[in-house]
Amino acid sequence: MTEKLNRTPLYDVHKQLGGRLIEFGGWEMPVQYSSIIDEHLAVRSNVGMFDVSHMGELEIRGPESLPLIQKLIANDAAKLVDGQVLYTPMCTETGGIVDDLLVYRFAADRYMLVVNASNIKKDLEWIHTHSETGVEIENRSDETALVALQGRNAPQCLQTLTDVDISTVNYYRFTEGKVAGIPTVISRTGYTGEIGFELYVEARRAADLWAAVYEATNAIGGKPVGLGARDTLRLEARLCLYGNDIDETTTPLEAGLRWTVAFDKGDFIGREALIWQNDEGIKRRLMGFQMLDRSIARAHHAVYHKDRCVGEVTSGAPAPSLKCNIGLAYLPTEISKINTKVEIEIRGRLHPAKVVRTPFYQAPI
Repeated sequence: MTEKLNRTPLYDVHKQLGGRLIEFGGWEMPVQYSSIIDEHLAVRSNVGMFDVSHMGELEIRGPESLPLIQKLIANDAAKLVDGQVLYTPMCTETGGIVDDLLVYRFAADRYMLVVNASNIKKDLEWIHTHSETGVEIENRSDETALVALQGRNAPQCLQTLTDVDISTVNYYRFTEGKVAGIPTVISRTGYTGEIGFELYVEARRAADLWAAVYEATNAIGGKPVGLGARDTLRLEARLCLYGNDIDETTTPLEAGLRWTVAFDKGDFIGREALIWQNDEGIKRRLMGFQMLDRSIARAHHAVYHKDRCVGEVTSGAPAPSLKCNIGLAYLPTEISKINTKVEIEIRGRLHPAKVVRTPFYQAPI
């Protein structure tokens, strides 16, 4: 008997819009509504909207909230002010990545962690294991819906729905206001490499919010966007996908996330292991590559260098913005130099590729 998949509060909306639904991390989610390429390019040139309500929202409250978060994460939450967001890995004692997440500071004694959908249960258990007195931990995932509005025209689109001055919400900042009359946490964040916003509302108001945002998006030629284009957008921007590019067998230093590790903030889980790795030298690195023919690399395809298997692809896809095929792979440091030629094994044949700089695509955000 197959396990029943979770559904977001917008499941019926996706069916009505003709979305093609697939399993993703235990959820039944729309992979596309029209063409993945069309949806991708709509975000790059105009605006697109996404249902990302499968993400987890965990609230941490109480006087010991910050000390707990500081112990759990590699980045430094002490530098946050109210209304600010922080991206960070949460590591094991050996430096592996339990999850990558966002920390929202609402007040000195109230935070929200936004975690990956497939890791909600694992993260909760991890946090409880390392928590002490003075904190209250609450899983708000089922009561919270999340709609993302992404693309260069996202600000003007969102502004038509709210009295909040969107121009004052800076990158990785958030505010609380009303969107289409619905109480909303308006966050200047996203997973596409474009300017954009993520809108957190009570799950019971999700359909109302979606309808209003859909009308505003549609009015300027934007589109609803599925997980297929979300993946190609984040890959072009070199944003890691948990379970593919990072997991408990990889460290932030190997994954190119050194900027998220605050060695000087004091102790945190995994700090000693990461200091040791940093001092000993990084043996492998997550690098971007571009295919030199028309073939498409996919996750788990082997990577060769001079007839020797040196790693495997973690993510690979066409890049519609660049009109080429790209991917990420962990490569030994000695062959991670830009323009190094490698080969990707696809269906038993080796196809040429080269190591390139990332992000593959970068827009002002």
